[in-house]
Amino acid sequence: METLMTRLLWTFDELAKATGGTLTGVGNIAEASGINFDSRALQPGDIFLALQGARDGHDFVAQAFASGAVLAVTRRPIEGGACLLVPDVQKALEDIAVFARNRAPQTRRGGVTGSVGKTSVTQMVMQGLQQAGRAHSAIKSFNNHIGVPLTLARMPADTERAVFEIGMNHADEITPLSEFVAPHAVVITTVGAVHTENFPDGEAGVAAAKAEIFDGLVPGGLAILNADNRWFDHLSTKARGSGALVAAFGEAGGVDAQLIEHRVNGDRASVAARFHGRDIVFSLSHTGRHQAVNALAALLMLEALDVDLDTSLLALESFATLEGRGRVITKPFKGGELTIIDESYNANPVSMTATLASLGQRETAGRKVAVLTDMLELGVDEADQHAGLAEAVVASGVDRVYLAGPLMKHLWDALPSGLKGGYAATAADLLAAVTEGLQAGDVVMLKGSNGSKAGLIAKALLAG
Repeated sequence: METLMTRLLWTFDELAKATGGTLTGVGNIAEASGINFDSRALQPGDIFLALQGARDGHDFVAQAFASGAVLAVTRRPIEGGACLLVPDVQKALEDIAVFARNRAPQTRRGGVTGSVGKTSVTQMVMQGLQQAGRAHSAIKSFNNHIGVPLTLARMPADTERAVFEIGMNHADEITPLSEFVAPHAVVITTVGAVHTENFPDGEAGVAAAKAEIFDGLVPGGLAILNADNRWFDHLSTKARGSGALVAAFGEAGGVDAQLIEHRVNGDRASVAARFHGRDIVFSLSHTGRHQAVNALAALLMLEALDVDLDTSLLALESFATLEGRGRVITKPFKGGELTIIDESYNANPVSMTATLASLGQRETAGRKVAVLTDMLELGVDEADQHAGLAEAVVASGVDRVYLAGPLMKHLWDALPSGLKGGYAATAADLLAAVTEGLQAGDVVMLKGSNGSKAGLIAKALLAG
């Protein structure tokens, strides 16, 4: 009971008030320390949400009680523990999220979206928020119709600052999520050709969908936008039309946070920037130039959430690259060393081009090798977008390229023969060629969409 008291998140009375639900089977415990929809990840003292997914969450309520759930939010009574009965469990989660936001009026909230970089920016911001006081964010990339309200529902009442990642695959998905969060400041990292298979008007539709984040912005809130992106003027107009102020970041002159110089020094990057006219210098563990630009967006968000600049810069210095998003690992290999850059979490033409450029910027005595798998969800021109990466590959100056997947075959056919290391239909089939072809001293970068299994090759190299 002491653990529950020290980690108190919800009382049953608050939950009933938030949802209008009816409590049944209530025992001696009337408070909870967490909230979860996955019975496998549930901790003793948690609330269990019987959501309808690929399987009905009600089928797992008994398991949740056995694992220590103190309450289940359900549509019907289930034996074994206390239940909060509601007509719709998803709607109940959303009601709990709004209640959590409203019971913490002191909390400064930020929202982050964008075609690429939103997880990195969110986590950079969280690093600064944690150093400034009581902070809250998702423990992973929970950015959809379940993840965003769940992150709000997990927010302690005494939170001072919070940041939320907000994603989408279709139009009209970001608006409700932004309205749940009601952010004081938002970032759109960039807009590119991502999820375009769901938008008949292509990138213009993606831009419109990203602009939905302004719908939940509090009056007079701040929209932080990428001045280097071709949709900047469009998004600025949309933001101001929503009553927002606008701050800009990027490499263009005259912006609020401008990248002046980016240099790679081993496994870190040195960044010189101008922040509201003040010259600043800091280093990052991520060597990609695009991440230096993302860091400037994070600085503007941290400022909007009342974190001072010195604290923010210290946070960026200590920010560690995330798994699958640029983490650099050096390991023994064939009598020497192999440097692995793991960018395998996801990919699209924007992030692929940026990552290739980052690989090209690295100073190394050995070869630079790119291992790429299919980029998914690109729509009708997916073949052309894969073939079109040939220009970025050549411009990067990489020495060898290994490709996997039916879509990457279009890039393989477009590459100069001198760069071709190997091609296979799947990542699993490519692994042997990559392992055999790599040499001691090489720097190898792995990138692709989750579904095309670039991570499989990354894990095999790291484990081998």
